Amino acid sequence: MSLEGLKIDRLKSWTSGVEVDPETIKQLRNIAELPILAGHVAVMPDVHLGKGATVGSVIPTKSAIIPAAVGVDIGCGMAALRTELTADQLPDSLRRLRSRIEARVPVGFSAHDRPLTPQHDGLRGMALANAGRKLAQRYERLAIMDLIGKHDHKRTFKQLGTLGGGNHFIELCLDEANGVWVMLHSGSRNIGKTIGETAIHMAREIAEREERALRDRDLAWLDEGSVQFEMYVEALSWAQDYAAHNRALMMHEVLGALREEFGREIATFDNAVQCHHNYASLEEHFGQQVWVTRKGAVSARRGELGIIPGSMGAKSYIVRGKGNPDAYHSCSHGAGRRMSRAAAKRAYTIADLKAQTAGVECRKDAGVLDEIPGAYKDIDTVMAAQADLVEVVHTLKQVMCIKG
Repeated sequence: MSLEGLKIDRLKSWTSGVEVDPETIKQLRNIAELPILAGHVAVMPDVHLGKGATVGSVIPTKSAIIPAAVGVDIGCGMAALRTELTADQLPDSLRRLRSRIEARVPVGFSAHDRPLTPQHDGLRGMALANAGRKLAQRYERLAIMDLIGKHDHKRTFKQLGTLGGGNHFIELCLDEANGVWVMLHSGSRNIGKTIGETAIHMAREIAEREERALRDRDLAWLDEGSVQFEMYVEALSWAQDYAAHNRALMMHEVLGALREEFGREIATFDNAVQCHHNYASLEEHFGQQVWVTRKGAVSARRGELGIIPGSMGAKSYIVRGKGNPDAYHSCSHGAGRRMSRAAAKRAYTIADLKAQTAGVECRKDAGVLDEIPGAYKDIDTVMAAQADLVEVVHTLKQVMCIKG
């Protein structure tokens, strides 16, 4: 079904040529009817059904935030940087390098045995260690922890520098000039999930107490000025910083694995990109201050660099924002799923996975079948639909992919 021809009030979409399923459209209608909406909802071309709010949507709200719209992987996002390496310098097999990275970066439910302390790795390592200490100090002051109650605080910091599972990944990619890039995707791990779930529960309780009529209870919000709102915003900011630090630590470890593989330091160019795609921030749009929640969307202000990954067998893009005001200066966060994980497992076989990831050093087993490229929308169609949101700076093709 096409969203372009429906002309739903308070929705503007960038989905030309992209099929959108009826359940996703229903969910978008629910969001568009919220009384706290401060304008229209901007729908990105990777749009698909999410929990409470639609993945691939940008939601402006006045004096309120919807915790379920931010989601439970607060600050989930991307990081990428270009190395000095070129394709002809890579070994014929990347299996050993993949193993080196997996030895340094725990994946899935795994964590480090103790908090990662990279200060012995030079100035960059020391800067990361200092940032980690500041993060820990802020953590101790988070008011929301009183509501969370019993929690494994040691796990919170053992998970810094870990990948997680699902669609999180670490990749080695080649650009159009055969330059080698490191790209990764992860978020705020279990602590972000815990903060998100706690805030969603708070919002639901308030909605029930105040008898707010909601089509979906996951669209419950927290009002600016309330104790619950202030508590959530403080934790939200911290979790977004945690997620960014998590990615920085993993990038540091991947560069360490490259150093081991090549027996020397691997220089990087000053073009590192870091971007969230599950977060909320206070911004000015159309002359008013609003809270903008990007759920599966990336900030794309004019000149701002971002990352739009495809699936584990498709192209990815480093992009530069065009600052489209109607999209609240945003773009898609990826290709977007076209089928659920369960549906992907029913539709595809291990043989399909091997065929669709041919030439990529990666897992090719049942544990990642739900991440098969065929489960995602065509990235070229997605990019064509948002030509007025971003311009392509680099086109990347992965040669190695690590998933949890």
